[in-house]
Amino acid sequence: MANEEDCRAALDRVAARLAEVDADRLAEHVVERTISCRIPDLGLAYRTRLHQGGLDPFEPDGDPGSAQVRLTVGSDDLVAMAHDELNPAKAWVAGRVKIEASIFDLLRLRKLL
Repeated sequence: MANEEDCRAALDRVAARLAEVDADRLAEHVVERTISCRIPDLGLAYRTRLHQGGLDPFEPDGDPGSAQVRLTVGSDDLVAMAHDELNPAKAWVAGRVKIEASIFDLLRLRKLL
């Protein structure tokens, strides 16, 4: 099982990859949203803000249910997705990643994956 440090590094890696997306493409598909990532097997949750400039740094979150987009993923799966060892869409279909968001937010996220 991955630990807290592994998960923080994975989230930072995801943020760095999003920063590499072409600014015009990002601006086309991104609207400002709060995003939480809950990692239940470690009892952790993090929050960030997505905007046209990318992602703000992830911070510990005591109330992940209040975010506009809520992800729930196991520690090992989070690390695997960050290292391109697990496809996020396939993980979602298999139930390994849970995403709670409006249908419009889901469609936008799909375009960025």
